[in-house]
Amino acid sequence: MEQRSLGRGGLNVSALGLGCMGMSEYYGPGDDAESIATIHRALELGVTMLDTADQYGVGRNEELVGRAVKGKRDKVVIATKFGFIRGPNGERLGVSGKPDYVKSACDASLKRLGVEVIDLYYQHRVDPNTPIEDTVGAMADLVKAGKVRFLGLSEASPATIRRAYKVHPIAALQTEYSLWSRDPEDTLLPTLRELGIGFVAYSPLGRGFLTGGIKNPQELATDDFRRVSPRFSDENFSRNLDLLAAVEALANEKQCRPSQIALAWVLSRGNDIVPIPGTKRRTYLEENAAAANVTLSATDLNRLEKAFPKGAAAGERYAAAGMQTLNI
Repeated sequence: MEQRSLGRGGLNVSALGLGCMGMSEYYGPGDDAESIATIHRALELGVTMLDTADQYGVGRNEELVGRAVKGKRDKVVIATKFGFIRGPNGERLGVSGKPDYVKSACDASLKRLGVEVIDLYYQHRVDPNTPIEDTVGAMADLVKAGKVRFLGLSEASPATIRRAYKVHPIAALQTEYSLWSRDPEDTLLPTLRELGIGFVAYSPLGRGFLTGGIKNPQELATDDFRRVSPRFSDENFSRNLDLLAAVEALANEKQCRPSQIALAWVLSRGNDIVPIPGTKRRTYLEENAAAANVTLSATDLNRLEKAFPKGAAAGERYAAAGMQTLNI
């Protein structure tokens, strides 16, 4: 698979990464054996970047990824995150970017992952009560200590990114980006390109919506967080289905899956962008990986542009509580 660079420091990853969150939480029941098989298949297909976080499954996701990469460490780029504090029973206890917390969270992640160094360490959400300079200063100390190779931020505003970058180079910024979430194009992407920071696009399939496989949100698992996601509410979902028709039509013409059209669109936005579609099944992984071979012409791109103009999706990205955590 094509390789892309995140930042200017030499962090090279596959053009498509693998989001591992849903293997442990948020998208219904998991199957650890199938999830590990999915990670192994990803490596076989040339997908080198695995994305996890300490809060996914309250640590269980990092442990799962650690088991999957045991004996394969040289084939994988591990990206994980800190910031969301979870209690032992999953309680949500806020966000922290305090220096002491940053360092203790890193040590805990290293232990769960079973590795000596984290390749890309993100602040999952900006702590509004801790200066970003203090947080990134602590992250820089982790680089000096050899516990982390590269630093990243997630859902950070251009102003915050600039302040962070003055403390230590930032390799990647992660935020939601897809046909139905195009806000980063306004000021975020230009800022990243000015500073030479790579862009990791999470939820490039619109949390599964752009696959065309979800026709009724009420059929999702009872513990699937999309049941409370504004864009999947009854009224918004029916409006968003109208947008999907253009993707499905183009997929039919090209004899591929709607998911592959959606991923090919994100890949086409620049070679500094790495989408990380998440899945816990080999079947969907293989479909997603094949998107790297789908070529969209200028005419195709114009069609998608007209079908999905900025702001076209009905509903916010997250429910109110989730929107409050975004530094935008």
